Amino acid sequence: MWNIDLKYREEFDATFERLYQKRKDLQNSRPLPNIALNKIRESLSLEWTYNSNSIEGNTMSLRETQMVIQEGITIKGKSLREHFETHNHDKAIDYLYDIVSDTYKLRSIDILSIHSLVLRSIEDDFAGRIRNGGVRISGANFMPPNANKVSDYLDELIDFINTNPLGLNDIELATIYHHKLVWIHPFFDGNGRTVRLSMNLLLMRCGFPPAIILKNDRKKYYEALNQANNGNYQKLILLMCQALERTLNIYLNAMPGSTYDYQPIINIVSEPESPYGQEYISLLARTGKIDAYKEGRNWYTTKEAIEEYMATRKRKR
Repeated sequence: MWNIDLKYREEFDATFERLYQKRKDLQNSRPLPNIALNKIRESLSLEWTYNSNSIEGNTMSLRETQMVIQEGITIKGKSLREHFETHNHDKAIDYLYDIVSDTYKLRSIDILSIHSLVLRSIEDDFAGRIRNGGVRISGANFMPPNANKVSDYLDELIDFINTNPLGLNDIELATIYHHKLVWIHPFFDGNGRTVRLSMNLLLMRCGFPPAIILKNDRKKYYEALNQANNGNYQKLILLMCQALERTLNIYLNAMPGSTYDYQPIINIVSEPESPYGQEYISLLARTGKIDAYKEGRNWYTTKEAIEEYMATRKRKR
């Protein structure tokens, strides 16, 4: 089960360092005014629900998701299941904030409780219960383990996370957990949402904001999970780092006196004095070489991030 290739580490040293520095900047600049903090959390929770549900096939738009959660409106043409999925995911996020703390240790009861909330009123017979039969995952390059082994594998994973025998950092640990729980596939339904919710418990307990995998990255996400099944975590680590950088930047941009100036790459490279091409800078952003994050289909970065990368490259030469 623990086929983990750590060769990716050297490539991500600078990225990990940058993310930890941002977490430090975030912690040092607190407290944010409560009203601002609540607004950001509310906005991120909405995005989190919308994107996680969309990855699993829910057809509600972000605006419709907001109307269901915040205004209690029933959306015409959307199924009852889609409404329950939206309400349930929102309640599951509330549960995470209720139980998370800087001393939190992962427990199986919490994973089961999250799953129970995710499937409430949808599959009540299976909500919060480990599967007792086989499952297949369309498009995946593996077969989940036999149902008789699921409970032991789950205990083994939880012990691995809480003891961290490989000395992984918080981001690596959450990524490995994410993949291994998908691989175990402990439930008949609701695995993806439960995985992404419980994975964020591991980040949030360390002072990171939640990492939100975007709907637009669905194909890339599944490809990354398939590669991880073969022990290669490079793409999944990259996707996690990019998701985490985005939410860190959202918080940092809201800080009083913030000097972060993120702009769409097209705006930066179209300036008359810019020596950089859009294709090249976009590649640097997509591969995690510069401080950048994604909104919709557009990448955002700063002039300083590009200049810092170029300066580092020159020094290495």
